[in-house]
Amino acid sequence: MSTTTLAVLVPLLPFLGAVAGLLLGRRAPGFVRPLAVLPVLAAAVLAVLVAVRQGGGKPITASTELTPTGSVPIDLSLYLNGFAVLVAVLVGLVATCVQLYSTAYLREDPRYPSYAALVSLFTSAMLLVVYTGDLMVLLVGWEVMGICSYFLVGHYWETEAARSASLKAFLVTKLGDVPFLIGLFALATDADSFEIPKVLGAVAAGGLDHPTLIALLLLAGVAGKSAQFPLHTWLPDAMAGPTPVSALIHAATMVAAGVYFVARLLPVFAASAAALVVMAVMAAVTMLGSGLAALAQDDIKRVLAYSTIGQLGYMIGALAVADRGAAVFHLLSHGVFKALLFLGAGVIIHAAGTNSLAAMSRMDGLAKRIPDAFWTMTIALLALAAIPPFAGFFSKEAVLVAAEHAAGGHSEAAPSAAGWVVLVAGVLTALLTAAYATRLWLMAFRGRGAAAPDHGKEPVAMTGVLWVLAIPTIGFGLCAGPIADWFDGNELSPTLTTSVLGTGAAAVGAVLTYALWQRATAKAAAVGYGAGGSASAAAAESAAETPEVAEVTHDHPAVPAGAAPDPGRALLGPLHRHAADGFHLDAVYDRLFVRPVRAAASLVRFLDREVVDTYVSGAGAGPRLLGSLVRRAQTGNVQSYLSALLAGAVVLAIATAVLANVNAGS
Repeated sequence: MSTTTLAVLVPLLPFLGAVAGLLLGRRAPGFVRPLAVLPVLAAAVLAVLVAVRQGGGKPITASTELTPTGSVPIDLSLYLNGFAVLVAVLVGLVATCVQLYSTAYLREDPRYPSYAALVSLFTSAMLLVVYTGDLMVLLVGWEVMGICSYFLVGHYWETEAARSASLKAFLVTKLGDVPFLIGLFALATDADSFEIPKVLGAVAAGGLDHPTLIALLLLAGVAGKSAQFPLHTWLPDAMAGPTPVSALIHAATMVAAGVYFVARLLPVFAASAAALVVMAVMAAVTMLGSGLAALAQDDIKRVLAYSTIGQLGYMIGALAVADRGAAVFHLLSHGVFKALLFLGAGVIIHAAGTNSLAAMSRMDGLAKRIPDAFWTMTIALLALAAIPPFAGFFSKEAVLVAAEHAAGGHSEAAPSAAGWVVLVAGVLTALLTAAYATRLWLMAFRGRGAAAPDHGKEPVAMTGVLWVLAIPTIGFGLCAGPIADWFDGNELSPTLTTSVLGTGAAAVGAVLTYALWQRATAKAAAVGYGAGGSASAAAAESAAETPEVAEVTHDHPAVPAGAAPDPGRALLGPLHRHAADGFHLDAVYDRLFVRPVRAAASLVRFLDREVVDTYVSGAGAGPRLLGSLVRRAQTGNVQSYLSALLAGAVVLAIATAVLANVNAGS
């Protein structure tokens, strides 16, 4: 079987699995789980075969015209280069793990059949984005992912948090998709094609007439899809969905699509130095802001959500210095360990029997109760903090090396200003990342909150997946040298300077956080914290009574009595309250956009009901009044009609005589 045929089957199999799951979910419930797992697993295996055959060599292309348009054609095409086939392997691996994990995590969920089908469709859409060589076909996968995220984030639609989060995710990403669509049409107009190879050829030949405008329009869509400032606010709220969905969105689909798109079309963005500087500033603000916000969150999933935003900022930063090899390398590395972190968090939530105990200040004794999650999440947090020799160290160092290279003026495509912005922000974010990773580990596994009820050993389908993801989390970074050809031949090895800067910053963040936690714990112990007081007992009793599907809320109340010490409060000081609320961006957007739109809608409603409806009602009331008056004159009495006729004739005669005399006198 040819490589192109295998590549066509990779997105097709999950799509067919999704269709079959939707059709047979209720009629044949015994087929739901096989239809959820097997097509995605087969697609992952085929993606590996395609990657092996492509081998990091020349891109494999194939196309057939989808429909004649009369101007710019739209083709069903493949464009398989080194990093495309590797990203497809990541998508297949994470989606398979999520589907397998979900068979246990959502075992009792009555809506599991539709959930599993939507996950398969989500996977198929992302694989379509990865493999396609046509921008319009890419747009189809791009938008299908938006629809799938809407339904999956709102899976627990009984809760207000889930309903609001799904609507917010849909609207915010659509806000970016409008300029994104305009940018695609402008790009195709300048390049005279939607085919990616032809677009890249036109860029190389200097055929773009409006490179800065096109790049900025496309960047708006990327900011929405990949949750970059200022369109990142939907991602933390999306934690209201099932935890496996969070793993899929954060690791291999949706947010990864924006980064992948820029990497795919990097020459388009590199054609404008201004666009690269804007991208660098956007990445820097995103990295630093999300790192500070992560330090202030109490819910474990929201910490990981802000972490994802920051790590995506690293990837966008690498693209801002025109190094897509480093960006995709970190995309792959991050996808593995972030999926592990979210699925590990799901084990914690499942062990407690409720999502309400995702609050880290209430966790106690989890390291011994769920050792699989403890050890694998420890590995993933070390990778997140970029501690060698884990995968995150090598991929994050690749980003810092690219930024250092550009800052020194050694990059032909990227301005040095972009390099300095990304380098400084990247080092500071390394400190923040290590700080919140250490804080999460201490509060989740070494905390002294209320002990949650023990629900027994976790299912093998959940714990086994964690160890599968732990393997590449440990070893993938060591493959940077052998797979360099898959990333345009770019060198991905760390340098001494960036290693000292990045690892030193991470060490400072981790040590400082640990020291503050130790001091806070000692103070709490001195005042009798954790002595089995009534606060802890009440919290445990409340946790035991909480319904299993109760999802997290997004308020930020003060830490209750009996909660575990939080080093984040000491680190952030007076900034903590603002960081916990995402620096009030939602409130700003509410005042700048939501309230004016609602006010305009109220005005339109008033004009429609009180003005337009008044004229319409008046147009009907006038003839109705006239008709009622005429109706009263119709008595049916013939003598009255003759009398009126005679009176009218007399009046006419008199009037005629008067007019005649007037005319004669004049």
